[in-house]
Amino acid sequence: MYAVEPSTRQPVDPGPQIPVPALGGRRRRQRLAAPYLLALPTVIVLAALLAYPVIKMIMLSFQHVTQRDLFTGESPAWIGFGNYAAVLADGFFWTVVLRTIVVAVVCVVLSVVVGLAVALLMRRVAGWVRILMTVAMMLVWSMPQLVSTQVFGWLVDSDWGVLNWALDKIPGVDYTNHSWWINPVQGWSVIIALVVWGAIPFIAISLYAGLSQVPRELIEAAVVDGAGPAAVFRGVTFPILRPLVGIVTTLSAIWDMGIFTQIYVIRGSKPELDYYNLAIYAYQEAFTKSHYSPGAAISILTVILMLGVMAFYVRQMFRIGDAD
Repeated sequence: MYAVEPSTRQPVDPGPQIPVPALGGRRRRQRLAAPYLLALPTVIVLAALLAYPVIKMIMLSFQHVTQRDLFTGESPAWIGFGNYAAVLADGFFWTVVLRTIVVAVVCVVLSVVVGLAVALLMRRVAGWVRILMTVAMMLVWSMPQLVSTQVFGWLVDSDWGVLNWALDKIPGVDYTNHSWWINPVQGWSVIIALVVWGAIPFIAISLYAGLSQVPRELIEAAVVDGAGPAAVFRGVTFPILRPLVGIVTTLSAIWDMGIFTQIYVIRGSKPELDYYNLAIYAYQEAFTKSHYSPGAAISILTVILMLGVMAFYVRQMFRIGDAD
């Protein structure tokens, strides 16, 4: 047997070790950043389109612009927060803010509840009935707001309105030449019905799409365990549908806080003070009374009021993206 001589080769020094980050941590950071990177192009495009008008509006709210300044081209005087102080000190502004919030809440609640009911109904009816319902709602959704508002105006017309004619047929009810606009509660009921009618198609079709993603196995298992329809909805359907309900609710709140066409058109371009919301108030101040700077200040305050709702919507979208 041969003896094995021990090796005289010295081990090579590997040098300083460079720490390598864990692959899991990198993937986690990439996953968290993905929604923001995907939203970045849209943010850039919107910023490019809205930057100039928004900056111009902000500058206008800090100035005192008159018609003379517009015609002569002279630089208007800067008054700082004077417009904001005047608007915030006006009691009528806070009345309009409260009215805007109340109307928006009523519209959102009715829209989401009725839209969810329609979506649940679409899940239970026959296929051809579902197609008819979808086509009818798409026709409603595609109708311009100007046209639908005029149609509702004709329906409640005091002289020839179909609604007055139908109510007048009820025994003991006299709605002959009844005006729906003398009483603000009745007038806002008509406007809210118009807004809800136009919002139901989007909400119902969106929620029906969400309902189609609920696994039938879970529903069947709940039924086998003895759960009734209400219990199945509370325990199985709604938890899965909750993120989508949050999104359509937030979108409806954003839209309903800024309704303008329905009020302006149905009141013949001359809405009374009882039918002012923030959008109508800003428009009337700026273009009817030529108070351009206070109107801009009201618009900026409206945007600030809506930023909280929009932030909640963006947060919901990112949370859904993270969950996926």
